Amino acid sequence: MKTVTGRPYLGLALLTGLNLFNYLDRYVLASVVPPIKADLQLSDGEIGWLTSAFMIGYFATSPVFGYLGDRWPRKGLIIFGVTFWSLGTILSGLAHDYWTLLGCRILVGLGEASYAVLAPTWIADLFSAERRNNALTIFYTATPLGSALGYLIGGFALSHGGWRYGFFWAGAPGLILALALLALVEPARGKPGEGDLARPEVISRSGLSGFAKLFHIENYNLVLIGLTAYTFGLGAFAAWGPTFLNRVHELELSFADQFFGGTLVIAGLLGTLIGGFAATAWHRKSRAGYAYLLTFSAAMTVLAATAAFLSPSTPVSMACLGAAMFVAFLPTGPINTLLIESVPVTLRARAMAASIFVIHLFGDFWSPVIVGHLADWGYRADNPGSGLQNAMLILPAVFSLSILSWGWLALRQRRR
Repeated sequence: MKTVTGRPYLGLALLTGLNLFNYLDRYVLASVVPPIKADLQLSDGEIGWLTSAFMIGYFATSPVFGYLGDRWPRKGLIIFGVTFWSLGTILSGLAHDYWTLLGCRILVGLGEASYAVLAPTWIADLFSAERRNNALTIFYTATPLGSALGYLIGGFALSHGGWRYGFFWAGAPGLILALALLALVEPARGKPGEGDLARPEVISRSGLSGFAKLFHIENYNLVLIGLTAYTFGLGAFAAWGPTFLNRVHELELSFADQFFGGTLVIAGLLGTLIGGFAATAWHRKSRAGYAYLLTFSAAMTVLAATAAFLSPSTPVSMACLGAAMFVAFLPTGPINTLLIESVPVTLRARAMAASIFVIHLFGDFWSPVIVGHLADWGYRADNPGSGLQNAMLILPAVFSLSILSWGWLALRQRRR
């Protein structure tokens, strides 16, 4: 009987399916913000902290899983993660006060850190360098699909029992799917023919010093700087998107959730696939192909997001939000391919862990909170939506930093 390792595409399918629930559990909160705010009597700033609480468990524990993932079998660590994030989501639906809900969201982040760090490195070991970006692109199609399902399930729960049911429905399947991981057989680390990056002596397997050595790799740093700015913008965009349509354009929240979720499915899925496969084709013609794709995506996201937040027209704003989602997802696969391929095989798990730690600590851990507090600060009784509308404009400004970082990476790779 052939193992899942012997069938790389079957392993990819299983890991991608689990990744879908990874993002579903993460984003169901954003779809039910107003009723949670009303039931628990919270401010916008406290709602922002609920979103960021997930990041405490997520980025704080990712270095631990990265360190262990380069040494221990990854299978048990991933099963641990899936179980914990599912339990944290279910318990979120049982919370009746702010601090309990805050703790549950931290638990979700802790579980998801294990999977987010280790699953991409597993896929990298299943496929050769020529097929790796396309495989990772397929894996990350679960990002828009799972995120959108989070919005859709939350919106559906509002009219079928209340916001608590959204957490129950999002968390329960993960406990069942954790059993599917038992069919996985872990692949050997690294693929033959990967040159210097496959030689353990390039950078040793020494303990925590491996993390420090990552930041001496210039290409890795350039990818990471741009991704941190990108994550800052996308985090607040995802957390406040439906509420922006509800408060600024006065759309019913359930409709805003459905629009945001449905658009995210289509734009995110198409953007991830088109961007990933286009980057592979571009990379065959130029060493800087991946970086060119990243730079183009960041520039288009700035334009689309700015138009979406400034337009007084509801249809125009909604159309620009959809365009922003599409172009923002173009670099999903190439970003992770660059992170993995810019470091030695012996440091791949730590490279993913370090990236998660940095992009969330300096990115979307703060951005929902900052936007929430700016919205509170700019609130006007005569125009309740103006505070949030102005606060959202900080996002395209930060996106611009990604253009500079990834553009420099493209020039650097082109010269070589």
